[in-house]
Amino acid sequence: MELSKRQKLMKKIESHLRTTARKLVKFDTEGEALQYLVNSFRAELECDLIAIVLKEGNDVVPTLYQGDFLYGTTYPPIEIASCSPRLFEGSVTFQEMEGNDTCPLIDLLRRNDITTWFSVPIKDEESEYGICMIGFQRHVSLLAEAKQLFDDFGEDVALAITVAKKKEIQRRKMVGVEWIAQHFSLDMPIEQFVEKIVERAGKGTNAAGACMYLYREEDNSFVFHPPSYGRVNSPNQIMMKNNYRVSDYFPFLEKPGGDQLTVPLVVNFKTIGVLHVERKNEGRFTKEDLEILDMLANYVAVMLENVRLYQQERDHTHRLRFLLQYQQTLMKETIRNEDFHGIIKTLSKMFAKDVILFDRFMRPIAYELRRLNEQQFREIAKQASRQVPRQSSMGGYFQLDCLLDVSVVVWPINSGGDVVGYLAIEAYPQEIDEFFCLSVELALNIFSIQFIKQKLVFDTKEQLKDSFLHKLLTAEIQDEESIIQYANVFQWNIFDEHRIVVLHLQFPALEQEHADLLKLNVERSALWDQLKVRIAIEDPAVLYGAIEDKYILIVPASKEKKQPAKYWNEWHQRINGWIEAEGVSCRAFFGIGGITKSISDYYFCYQQAVQALQVIVHDFQGTSLAFFDELGAYTVLHHLKEISAAKLFVEKYLGPVIRYSSERHVDLLQTIRVFLHCNGNLTEAAEKLYIHRSTLQYRLEKIEEMLGFSLNESEQRFNLMMALKLYDLYGLDSAKMMKR
Repeated sequence: MELSKRQKLMKKIESHLRTTARKLVKFDTEGEALQYLVNSFRAELECDLIAIVLKEGNDVVPTLYQGDFLYGTTYPPIEIASCSPRLFEGSVTFQEMEGNDTCPLIDLLRRNDITTWFSVPIKDEESEYGICMIGFQRHVSLLAEAKQLFDDFGEDVALAITVAKKKEIQRRKMVGVEWIAQHFSLDMPIEQFVEKIVERAGKGTNAAGACMYLYREEDNSFVFHPPSYGRVNSPNQIMMKNNYRVSDYFPFLEKPGGDQLTVPLVVNFKTIGVLHVERKNEGRFTKEDLEILDMLANYVAVMLENVRLYQQERDHTHRLRFLLQYQQTLMKETIRNEDFHGIIKTLSKMFAKDVILFDRFMRPIAYELRRLNEQQFREIAKQASRQVPRQSSMGGYFQLDCLLDVSVVVWPINSGGDVVGYLAIEAYPQEIDEFFCLSVELALNIFSIQFIKQKLVFDTKEQLKDSFLHKLLTAEIQDEESIIQYANVFQWNIFDEHRIVVLHLQFPALEQEHADLLKLNVERSALWDQLKVRIAIEDPAVLYGAIEDKYILIVPASKEKKQPAKYWNEWHQRINGWIEAEGVSCRAFFGIGGITKSISDYYFCYQQAVQALQVIVHDFQGTSLAFFDELGAYTVLHHLKEISAAKLFVEKYLGPVIRYSSERHVDLLQTIRVFLHCNGNLTEAAEKLYIHRSTLQYRLEKIEEMLGFSLNESEQRFNLMMALKLYDLYGLDSAKMMKR
């Protein structure tokens, strides 16, 4: 009978434990499961105390349920190391623990007047949550047979807690996702977004403080991003130096059980920051807290990156819209004005910086100074003229060197593959980001358009100018009124006194007998195009143009200031300097005519300049500049009316020598010229011709043989000198006519 009672009691206990275990897994939270466990045990076993002792890190926290306490009383944490390990290994009764006075959990039972008790570990193969202690203030007979049942029940309770925890974590995740969906917007400022995230992290983990750090690549550091939740003791910036392991700077990175907890924010395997909490209000941070932070981090990292990208795209769109408005403003300036001052002023306002525009000759043609003074401006122009020609072929932009207290970056302005100018902006290279470069590219295009516009106007005026010169420099002026109208277009007073000069560009390497005439003309035209731009810049009062292969300069006589030789020598040096700067092997000759008094004088003075040019081009002395009025006998020969008689005279005295020189490629004509200029001095003539004296004697004998008279006769020397001057005066065309 007694056995039957024990069996019935065992079955009752087993049935109760199974029923309780099945119901435990239905609860959604750990608290609900434990509350049901307490209530069912008190009702079924009529016990006086149930203590649920849960592990939290290295401690256990007893929660006692007894008497009229509905929700129990929480006791301070107790170190696990101070408790008896047998309590956590399996079911234990008070008889087995008699004599153990050192365990604070057993002492806790004694202080609650518990005389009979047993404990059940709450654990399974994966987790150990703690123990459940059941006690009676009266003596109760414990069934040894029920020990295994309670051990199995402890595993069921552990499973129920695990399921409840997972449900609770999942529910929290769902709540977190819903919260993020409700509180997150791409339009939200990033500061407001951070504020909500750290608040959620702090409250979700019951932390006293929470904050976010974002990684900054520029200096390899984690920077505190305000605002924070609560109060945090972490620094505003954490430098990583040469160590890239985040855990070395955040010791509790993904490690629960401490007074701090940190999780990384990772996007595409790249850490963009961390979410950090510290000082938990009760106990230490647990795995559940880590899972909450991980859940936030998984969503926050991506969303934070999306916010950044969205705001970056929005800012980019705003800047592009802003840039488009300035482009329209710049375009209006090109329509309103032909110069660059309006464009420069607008560009300087856009960048809030000093801006200087140079032409392709490194001459400042427009600028807007905000911070620079005149002395700095002159130094920039000086350094630019030195450095830019060396570096402009490298492409892109470059920084000027040797400037104190200022940084200037220069961009070439291209048009049709040619550099037409340079844009200089007072800026540091680190300021030049993608938007800055885009803005500059837009400005360069605007400048290029303006340069093209100026060139079109310039070319139109050039064509008009050439047409005007053809009408003006003719022997018989047909329409004087039309010429005056042309002059008014150029704001040029045709009735003032003017000096007419003819410029000749000689390419020694290309002007040989078998030279490519087409290539020669192309080279000469290209060089003239470069020179006339510089002439216009140097002095707008100079009227220039081209008639066939002759380049004409007409300058007000007042410019000479009664020192014509000095004035035109300076112009000659200037033009030769420009030719050298272009890297062209060429020599400039100036034939300078007289000064005009009326419209009809222009052709006459032009012919004088042509004749003066013919003389110096053929003269042996290497002169590159000559005034017609200073040519002596040439001025008389210029008025010779019978040109055919002059040709016969040249043929008589120089014809055989010219033909012989052409056939044998020996310049005997130059030999005669030098011999006569040296007054028959053989030694001096040989030195100037760079030949031996005996060679000169041989050539002179050959010349005397061809001409049929001696070169020692003074009358014959005069005739030869006259023939040479006529030959020089009428040029190469007359020489070709004498060839038979």
